Amino acid sequence: MLKMVDTSPKIFVPSPAARIRCLIEDPVRVFLWVFLGFFFIVRSGATIHCPDQFSDHMVLQRDVPVPIWGTATAGQVVTVAFAGQIKEATAGSDGRWEVALDPLLASAEPRTVTIRGADQTLRFDDVLVGEVWFCSGQSNMEKSFFGGPGQKPVDNFELEVAAAHFPSLRLFKIPRTDKPQAGPGVTTWLRCSPAALRESEFSAAAYFFGQQIHQTLNVPVGLMLSSLGGTSIDAWMPRSVYADSFAGADGKGGKFAHASELFEGMVAPYAPFAVRGFLWYQGERNLGNGDVEHYAEKQAALIEAWRQAWRRPDAPFFGVLLVPMKYSNASRKLVTAEALPLFWQQQVKALSAPRTGFVVTTDLVSDFHDIHPTNKRDVGLRLARLALAETYGYSDITARGPTFRGMSIEGREIVINLDHAAGLRARDGEPLTDFSIADRRREFRPATARIEDNRVVVSSDDLAEPVAVRFAWSESAHPNLINGAGLPAVPFRTDDWPVSYRRIDPNDTN
Repeated sequence: MLKMVDTSPKIFVPSPAARIRCLIEDPVRVFLWVFLGFFFIVRSGATIHCPDQFSDHMVLQRDVPVPIWGTATAGQVVTVAFAGQIKEATAGSDGRWEVALDPLLASAEPRTVTIRGADQTLRFDDVLVGEVWFCSGQSNMEKSFFGGPGQKPVDNFELEVAAAHFPSLRLFKIPRTDKPQAGPGVTTWLRCSPAALRESEFSAAAYFFGQQIHQTLNVPVGLMLSSLGGTSIDAWMPRSVYADSFAGADGKGGKFAHASELFEGMVAPYAPFAVRGFLWYQGERNLGNGDVEHYAEKQAALIEAWRQAWRRPDAPFFGVLLVPMKYSNASRKLVTAEALPLFWQQQVKALSAPRTGFVVTTDLVSDFHDIHPTNKRDVGLRLARLALAETYGYSDITARGPTFRGMSIEGREIVINLDHAAGLRARDGEPLTDFSIADRRREFRPATARIEDNRVVVSSDDLAEPVAVRFAWSESAHPNLINGAGLPAVPFRTDDWPVSYRRIDPNDTN
């Protein structure tokens, strides 16, 4: 709760009768009263304001400079005090001021950020220091424990919510731009509790991530949620980036948001609040629109733009591959059955750059017609594995599933070499599924696959000279190949043959 302490000087205000008497007897004194009153009003208007993300219960990012900023009357000197540090700035001609706290050590001790101006003091209480992550995307990131219109609740939501007593895990929900929002959990930090999850309808996937990071690192964690269902990646990109590179590249904002609208309303105002990194769960809208071939470029551009906005060129960025679903049978039927695996390929390409990563979800779906799968716990925990292993240095944690590295043709068989393949096995103990194979005629057919020395050997009795293999290359893929950590293999193909992913006739249902 923002607290304002009035330290302005008190001015004596005479009674009406006294003012009339003075007007007759001492006009000079009246002039002085008028002048002092005007001066008082001007100074009283010199208020200090900070963006909504600065509030009671917030978490500040440890180990990096921490920007704190706001507005005040131009020329006003503002001081910020926290944890023994005092920083000073002068508001510019546009009223903006900013200081940067020196890097802080993690602390669960509730402390106060104090911001003072000429005649006003702001206090933000119960401030902790730890790890902060910015979580964004569309409806699968937005999905709360309780579901929503047309959505089922998250698996075991009653038990998960009842156990959510983590006062050092803090939640901040950025309001949607498509409708007014107010109340608990919107533009104010909340201490995580069952009531906080209910009132804020906070992201289940982000919660499970934050809970695991908090419990493993034993430091406070802050989660900033900025998500909106039915929106494309285009809406989350800066206007300049989109206009320069992607205008006309099949991009649409979504059901209401235009290109760059959400970046301007739900991202940019919250930067450069210090964070460790970003979580991203989006893509259904672009895929459904048939916007596939440019997605990797758009994702890479978004990552770079967000890192620049936060002044963190090395910030980790972790995403989620879309779950299997029959997009080709969706209402508008704009794409073929190969659009989703091709989209996975685009996601993998973008999220294989330095300090990025992705989690696979081919095993987390029980209904190929549900775009909002209910297993958000494993999504969050897999994202936490990536962060713990690749950001926080837990080298003993396996964070990635088996990933295609290369192949060799050995007579009638193709041998697939994989990274992250220790303990390679079938999840259900059955023969490996979802492999297909082709010869030079480029006609893929189901294949037999077996594990040998953490490699996969693929063949078909019908092909004497195979040249290419595809794995999980289907919108309804549900493969059973995993590694020793239980993480599913990444869909792949060894060929680069053209793939038809958009329907020529939107009314064609064949």
